[in-house]
Amino acid sequence: MKLITAIIQPDKLDAVRETLIKAEITRITVTRCTGHGRHQQADQGADLYRGQSVVPNLLPKIRLDIACNDEFVEIAISAILQSARHESGRIGDGKIFLTEMQECIRIGTGERGREAI
Repeated sequence: MKLITAIIQPDKLDAVRETLIKAEITRITVTRCTGHGRHQQADQGADLYRGQSVVPNLLPKIRLDIACNDEFVEIAISAILQSARHESGRIGDGKIFLTEMQECIRIGTGERGREAI
């Protein structure tokens, strides 16, 4: 079992979600977050994004968390790569992190492991 964490641009969320659904990956967690990598915004004071003040140098991003069984890892990664990239790719398109998951437990039923995912 693996945990896939993808940090993507907010404007790509719908495209990524649709591509994951077509790949039969429907269980995801979506979180709005801020951050920066190599591409940093010039320090221009407080910015306004969707009516909220954003800390300078931290850009709005979307974090996707997908717990999946081993046979779905490459399918999920390919779906994200296909739909999260702008045109031929650019700085700021995001990153994908792959983490080994020791256990998954479904709270409602107590199921464990791959059945819980």
